[in-house]
Amino acid sequence: MSAAAVLETRDLTIRFGGQVAVNQVSCAFHPGTLTAIVGPNGAGKTTYFNLISGQLRATAGEVWLRGQRIETLPAPVRARRGLGRAFQLTNLFPGLSVLENVRLAVQGRAGEGLSILGLAGDRTALTDRAAGYLHRVRLGARAHDHAAALNHGDQRKLEVAILLAQEPEIFMFDEPTAGMSVDEVPVILDLIEEIRAEGNKTILLVEHKMDVVRRLADRVIVLHQGSLVADGLPAEVVASPIVQEAYLGVKRDG
Repeated sequence: MSAAAVLETRDLTIRFGGQVAVNQVSCAFHPGTLTAIVGPNGAGKTTYFNLISGQLRATAGEVWLRGQRIETLPAPVRARRGLGRAFQLTNLFPGLSVLENVRLAVQGRAGEGLSILGLAGDRTALTDRAAGYLHRVRLGARAHDHAAALNHGDQRKLEVAILLAQEPEIFMFDEPTAGMSVDEVPVILDLIEEIRAEGNKTILLVEHKMDVVRRLADRVIVLHQGSLVADGLPAEVVASPIVQEAYLGVKRDG
């Protein structure tokens, strides 16, 4: 592990047949920082996320979490060890209420799983905690609606509330504002900034919108054709020739 890094990938690689989707990506992530992962469509950003969180098994390479290798562990085990993932597509229980979706996450974090056999007072406390997370994402008024009744933007907010309820050490957001209206975006961006302000969380953010990247990121890494091609401060990375060509479509002279 690199000094003070909580999460690290070493030569992380995955092949699908003859195609290399992620190619020997080595990168370390530190507490209190927000790293934006950018690149053109098909660059391997979401695949890289899937390799870290366990939705995909690497062909080669390593994933380290707090000094231990985790690349062979299934996704639920990685989540219990502190890797929290919000997906590009919402991942909810549509037939349950908004509040119940979050309460299940609170119960899981509290070690009660899906049990409803605890004391009434304990259930009340868990429900109150779930309601608190809903208020943080501005969904308190929709607590008793079915998740399926929410529009896309509110479903994204609900997924963030579920992620918050899991209390992870590492937050992984895959295009968290995708499909949201202009009015809805600030709620999610403010929440991400609140998490970063805590100072002890590590945040990874896949994002296409460069204004969001400039607002939130301490650091930017760029993937192109599965390889890591740039890593540094946002202004420096965005201005670099390889990013201008690979990500912004600006052709270099010569």
